[in-house]
Amino acid sequence: MATQETGHITGTKDKDYDIIWFVEQCLDNVLKMETFAEDADRDGDSELAEFFRRAQGESRKGAEQGKEHLRRRLCA
Repeated sequence: MATQETGHITGTKDKDYDIIWFVEQCLDNVLKMETFAEDADRDGDSELAEFFRRAQGESRKGAEQGKEHLRRRLCA
């Protein structure tokens, strides 16, 4: 049975790593949603393009919220 990493190996507590991972995933999703929206636009599907842009906005919000959590913890 594998042992879960709780900061002993990386030196980063799980909760801190989790926030960093979350922000990175949100920002990666923002980039992907741009590509998806452009694909939909290129195919003339404005409804789908708008859907991807709304999803992009939500991912951007998640990244900003995650960064705020990081700021509070790093500046404390």
